[in-house]
Amino acid sequence: MADTHKPVSPPTPEAPNPDTDAYAHEAELEAHLQTKRMYVNMGPSHPATHGTVRLKVELEGENIAEIDCEIGFLHRGFQKSCENVTWTQCLPYTDRLNYVSAMMNNFGFLNAVEKLIGLEIPERAQYIRVIGSELHRIHDHLTCVGATGMELGGFAPFLFAVEARELIMDRVAELTGARLTTNFGRIGGMNRDLPEGWSEKVIKTLDKVMELVNEVDGLLSRNRIFVDRTKDTGIITAADAIDYGWTGPCLRACGIDYDIRKAKPYWVYDRMDFDVPVGEKGDNYDRYLMRIEEMKQSDRIIRQALKQIPAGPIILDDWRIALPPKPEVYGTIEGVISHFKLVMEGVQVPAGEVYDATEAANGELGWYMVSDGSGRPYKVHVRAPGYPILSAVPHIIKGKLLADLIPTFDTINMIGGEVEQ
Repeated sequence: MADTHKPVSPPTPEAPNPDTDAYAHEAELEAHLQTKRMYVNMGPSHPATHGTVRLKVELEGENIAEIDCEIGFLHRGFQKSCENVTWTQCLPYTDRLNYVSAMMNNFGFLNAVEKLIGLEIPERAQYIRVIGSELHRIHDHLTCVGATGMELGGFAPFLFAVEARELIMDRVAELTGARLTTNFGRIGGMNRDLPEGWSEKVIKTLDKVMELVNEVDGLLSRNRIFVDRTKDTGIITAADAIDYGWTGPCLRACGIDYDIRKAKPYWVYDRMDFDVPVGEKGDNYDRYLMRIEEMKQSDRIIRQALKQIPAGPIILDDWRIALPPKPEVYGTIEGVISHFKLVMEGVQVPAGEVYDATEAANGELGWYMVSDGSGRPYKVHVRAPGYPILSAVPHIIKGKLLADLIPTFDTINMIGGEVEQ
């Protein structure tokens, strides 16, 4: 009898589905692992913090669960220091607020003091202040854009930005006698006029600087890595930016068209033809683009101002406000007395209080001052633009990737000197 029984082959095991089984197995393993959050210190000594600030970051994997911005490492007691010297002697302290655009701090402080006294400075001095401010606006934005490119992997844009910065610094040194802390300007005008041939040098410098800005623009604005790291990261809504007190290019990146040079013109800005760039999303990419475009607008302003600047005095001819000319000091008793009283006692500012603001590179630089009628400030308070901007970082970055923190911190352009004072 034939054997009809046939051996049954064992069932062929199904191949594992990489889309389900592998991940399920991984999830099962992770469920039994003991995990905890990691704490990372970024700063206070870190190349990407752009200032002495500590960011205490609490990580859940690669995501930021909590972040604490700790300042205070650079505090110099700016406001109390100003209350112990004459009004003019405050100027070197203002340089250190934002050491990348010192002239803007000098002129903003002087503008507030002059408003408290009720002075209108000579027209030529107003033009010089506009020219100096816009040169330093370009200088400040080059620093921000160049550092942002470098910290996201682009060293060439950083070199181009630094080259352009050096060219501007050469012109600033010729104008003020210093490269970084300028101590330029005086109550009632300027402490010196434009050097001979300086205007022509500035035009040539701007030609080269704009070439370099266009190089940086070409290298970064359409670079896939740079765009991926900055676009749709570090987003803040316009409403939140206003609530936090943002101003300047960071606020304008959110779509808010607010620039003090247009909203409340000072000096001769109302005679200048320039545009105020405005963004859409309020992300890191928009904040970067704001600075690229603002450099081009500053270039327009400087060229117009150099064409329009009139001849004339650069400081008031009032020995109660400005130092007498040296021949008068050396040759007359009145000159000696006026010089002595201004240096030793300071300009006698009428009793009162004032708030005045200018459009600095990072936003509204405001000054609240109180005078008791003496030659020294009774109270000086500075509303630095960087402080409210830095305060919003936890709101922006919480829950986002750790990698997003670097471009976000770059594009808000935190300057330790003005944040801590």
